[in-house]
Amino acid sequence: MIDFTGERVIPGEVPEDLWAEHLSRYLFAGRYARGVAALDVGCGAGYGAAELARHAAFVAAIDPAVEALRYASGRYKSPNLFFARAYAEAIPLKSRSMGLITAFEVIEHLSDWRPLIAEARRVLREDGVFLVSTPNTLYYTEARAKIGPNPFHTREFSFPEFRDVLLGSFPKVAILLQNHTESILFHPSSPPIPPVDARVDLTSSAPADSHFFLAVCSFTTVDIHSLVYVPRAANILREREQHIHLLEAELLQRKQWLEALIEEHKRLNELHEHQTEHLEEHNRWALELERLWKTAAQRVVELQDYAAGLATAYEKQVAALEVENRQKTAWALDVERNLSAEIVAKCNELAETVRLLDAAEDTVIERTHWAQGLQAEVDQLRSQLSMARQSRWVKLGRLVGLGPKLELRVKEE
Repeated sequence: MIDFTGERVIPGEVPEDLWAEHLSRYLFAGRYARGVAALDVGCGAGYGAAELARHAAFVAAIDPAVEALRYASGRYKSPNLFFARAYAEAIPLKSRSMGLITAFEVIEHLSDWRPLIAEARRVLREDGVFLVSTPNTLYYTEARAKIGPNPFHTREFSFPEFRDVLLGSFPKVAILLQNHTESILFHPSSPPIPPVDARVDLTSSAPADSHFFLAVCSFTTVDIHSLVYVPRAANILREREQHIHLLEAELLQRKQWLEALIEEHKRLNELHEHQTEHLEEHNRWALELERLWKTAAQRVVELQDYAAGLATAYEKQVAALEVENRQKTAWALDVERNLSAEIVAKCNELAETVRLLDAAEDTVIERTHWAQGLQAEVDQLRSQLSMARQSRWVKLGRLVGLGPKLELRVKEE
């Protein structure tokens, strides 16, 4: 299923009037398609190309939208109908190969419409017909005044503009006006419909009042016939009567709605009066709040000034403390240097004391060893003296006054 954007016409997805408006152009083109090779530029959903294929020997239908071509080729199948992706500005066909070219509601979508006309002129045979349609910008602008311009259109034409553009490339240009009209129809009660004779009495043929323009462009003079298309034979008067009954019922309902709205309006007025009184009370309350707010704002200003004074005093005190802190820091660093020097001196003195103690300890150890050796000699001499005293010869000599006098004197230190 192809998405309906509101611009591309899809069978069964658009109102009947819009469908008839677009299909009628292809019905008009069918008379020029008989037995010739035809090209439908901007074929969209493909319904128009399928209508041309009923009369043409061959129909080539091109469009740049892949989803539209997929829909068209799946829905309309005919041995003389071919769909292809291509652009109106670059038609992939040989020069002078088409007897009919249609470009319905395409030119207003192109940012540059000149290549379309140039390509149509190139591909069209000398005896061929180029049919191109576009909406009337004057009518379209007025009709869309409330909703704004069509976002899908890049360039719209008035009657003189459209005519002059086409005459710049084709020597023969006839612009037909396409409009919805009311008619009176005589027809049998059931199909088939016999040949129809039509009479059109024009009261106004002003191009500025027309809905659409359909131009017949060619290199030579071609026959042009008006077309009256009745998409659905119906009794318009009967439908109008039924429509009037529906409108009367709708009017009655709207009257009831109006009465209900009047009552609702009355109730809303009463509510409005109540709300007005309530609002006045709130306004008084708001004025009192504003007064209190101004008082509070003044108090805030005073507190801000007081806080600013405190901040200034604090900053001065901080500055003084910083000076004092720097002085104390300098004193502490000086004391640290002095203490460090004194500690180094004491450490040196202590080291010298330790050295002297070590030397004294060595002397004590040396003298201790000397005293121990001397004591050993004394002990040895005492032993020898004791032995000599106990000798009989020494005793005998002492008796007779002979021999040495043995005494041992030791000086104690």
